[in-house]
Amino acid sequence: MFNDFKLTEGRPLYIQLKEYLKRMITNGHLLEHQKLPSTRELSSLLSISRNTVLTAYADLEQDGLIYAVKGKGNFVNQVETFKSLSIKLNWTEKINEQTFLAEKMDLMKHGVSWNKEMISFTSIAPDEKLFDVENFKKAFLNRMSIEGDIVLNYGYAKGYKPLIEYLLHYMENKGVDIRNKDILITNGFTEGLDLLLSTLNKKNGRLICENPTHHSALKLFRLHGFEIDGIDMEDDGVNVRELEKCLSKKEYDFAYFIPSYHNPTGIVTSSEKRKKIMDLFSAYQLPIVEDGFNEELRYSGSHQAPLAAFAGLGNNVIYISSFSKILFPGLRVGWILADKELIYYLESMKRARTVHTSTLDQAVLYQYLNEGYFEKYIKKAKAVYKKKYELAIHYCKQYIPCKRITGDGGLHLFIELDNNIDSQKLLETCYQKGVVFSPGNVFYTDSSGKHTLRLGFSRLNEREIIQGIKIIGDTLKNNFGG
Repeated sequence: MFNDFKLTEGRPLYIQLKEYLKRMITNGHLLEHQKLPSTRELSSLLSISRNTVLTAYADLEQDGLIYAVKGKGNFVNQVETFKSLSIKLNWTEKINEQTFLAEKMDLMKHGVSWNKEMISFTSIAPDEKLFDVENFKKAFLNRMSIEGDIVLNYGYAKGYKPLIEYLLHYMENKGVDIRNKDILITNGFTEGLDLLLSTLNKKNGRLICENPTHHSALKLFRLHGFEIDGIDMEDDGVNVRELEKCLSKKEYDFAYFIPSYHNPTGIVTSSEKRKKIMDLFSAYQLPIVEDGFNEELRYSGSHQAPLAAFAGLGNNVIYISSFSKILFPGLRVGWILADKELIYYLESMKRARTVHTSTLDQAVLYQYLNEGYFEKYIKKAKAVYKKKYELAIHYCKQYIPCKRITGDGGLHLFIELDNNIDSQKLLETCYQKGVVFSPGNVFYTDSSGKHTLRLGFSRLNEREIIQGIKIIGDTLKNNFGG
């Protein structure tokens, strides 16, 4: 009866045996009042120690699954195993339209699939080989020794206070006037934007943003039922003349901008344009949602203050960011910096939705940041990514015939192909040669951009970057007349 018991490495044997016997009992394979083998018999039968069996039997007895009779052994207790009639529901009929839309826009399901043998330019996540694991371990142990009992308990919806105070100072160092501002900690950027969209009054149901823009943001805007007007990008940021024209013709609830290392174009909006944008939205009394995407990955040139800094004492900029693209994406810790009154309401929405972001994750991140490890890590990361960036730019210009290449830093480049070549068809051909990238149309508000593509180079080594770009270039020349 027990010959199907299989051991798994790395898990205590007594727990495996306990779970195995529990399944046998609850599934009805061991019957009520049936005598179990003695501890000696079972240990011999399964080639495990008798102490393992003794511990498993003791736990099962404590759980009320078996009972012991002195001098006779262990027996199966009375366990309710009744099952109701089985039915099969058609869950597709019970799914709402918003969920169907989410599934339709799910690039993990409907985007290009690839395997580890291929050269993939699809990711703009950080290179895990750079992760500062040792210092993160130290930060974890240090924080646990200080307040392990606290960080393992429930936390506050607004966030872990030391991390909030650190981030307020961090934003102040970026030039943001933090008077009458506050921070809410979120599960990454995406939850922050979703919470905001769930909180704001949808008066006009229309927003304005750069075109193209962040695909995850586009998904959320559409899921929340917003109409989206996209404004084309110039080499120094959004086309302000077109922006002003749209604002004069239509009414909007807010704007969404990624001024630094814009996703997907990689463009950094100039200081002059940042001021014009702020002046324009001040005149129209409209909120701006600023995505602080990859702001730290500046490889050259002077620091660009975020739009939140241009706002001064004004409160119309809502800044949402995380360290996901440069530090540890697995932590899923982000933040919203905004007017105190708005944070007050966002806190209640956060509490209603997810209670709070993991206090342990917040506390360890705070310890890591506070001990100065982040500054050391970012210096190393920037040196590595700068080399990859310069390599990618050089070989793209050398091998890929195109109308335009943009990307002032960060972890990706954006390419506009000549002669309206369809990047989806290019991808299909490159796929056969072991190279994949992100077609640009998924980033556009109006599904245009079929002649564009995004190349993420962060997780590739130098050989893969060069080889992959050469394959894309050769494919363009040989198959598409590029």
